[in-house]
Amino acid sequence: QVQLVESGGGLVQSGEFLRLFCAASRSGFSFETMGWYRQAPGKEREMVAVAYRYGSRNYTDSMKGRFTMSRDNVKNMVYLEMNNLKFEDTAVYFCYAEELSHTTYWGQGAQVTVSS
Repeated sequence: QVQLVESGGGLVQSGEFLRLFCAASRSGFSFETMGWYRQAPGKEREMVAVAYRYGSRNYTDSMKGRFTMSRDNVKNMVYLEMNNLKFEDTAVYFCYAEELSHTTYWGQGAQVTVSS
């Protein structure tokens, strides 16, 4: 069973920066995609960013330019840097990893709260 453990969440003020970390218990090279979703109170889970095995990345339009995702397959780590945070970015952020077979693993979530 693959374990994904997020860290780095917390409470920040609007306009500030926060970095999330996700550590995988298996080699990053074994996953076709790794990325981040988030879920705000009362809303459905939405994609934040995804990184493919060998480098390409996609972001949800509303987060382009403010969020940067990176992936280190050697260290089995995924990162999410969030700049100029807004109140509406408040959510639980989930790390995920998907195999080529489409088997998907999820972390437990990291709370990000942005005060206005």
